[in-house]
Amino acid sequence: MARLEAASLSPDLLLAAYRQGYFPMAYAKDDEEIAWFSPDPRGVLPLDAFNIPRGLKRFLPTHPFTLKVDCAFEEVMRACAEITGARKDTWINEEIIQAYVQLHHAGHAHSVETWLDGTLVGGLYGVSIGGAFFGESMFSRVPEASKVALVTLVELLREAGYSLLDTQYVNEHLKQFGVKAVRKKTYASQLARALSVLPSPSSLFSTISVRKGLAS
Repeated sequence: MARLEAASLSPDLLLAAYRQGYFPMAYAKDDEEIAWFSPDPRGVLPLDAFNIPRGLKRFLPTHPFTLKVDCAFEEVMRACAEITGARKDTWINEEIIQAYVQLHHAGHAHSVETWLDGTLVGGLYGVSIGGAFFGESMFSRVPEASKVALVTLVELLREAGYSLLDTQYVNEHLKQFGVKAVRKKTYASQLARALSVLPSPSSLFSTISVRKGLAS
């Protein structure tokens, strides 16, 4: 684990780090020090074996949400960084927000957003390089909102020809979707293959996507 000053967190450095399997986190919302992490094992959601829990599968065809891509990237990041009753602190500090907003403007960081009656109620964001998508964080203000965003992300990644969805860690929330713990050597091979993939330019993050109702 390496550390760096927040001012050093540039888009070029972020891209170089992700290509080597590293990602940054702050120790707390108000802590300016940032550390690099490369967990072993690594959390990976297999795109060809993604599991949709039974209750969510019943909910998807008639869900009330509108799904959008890259319409409110910074707003999604700030929602993911909110301090709540269940979350007393966050690894997303202001320096990380600003760095990833720059990365978004450069075309490598994206958000999938869940909207309800014109209000942002859930979503996720991550980094895209080649055929690899590195999921960073998600949030939900109404039931199922972040889950629908995740299902939408997986659909979009499949359509575009991505081969890797990196979740960084394995947790109880992701286990229901089939997340796998992958040893570092195996992950490095998967990452190298994914970075060589050129996703379809006609889908995913090249244009704004708006969807209402997902296949079951």
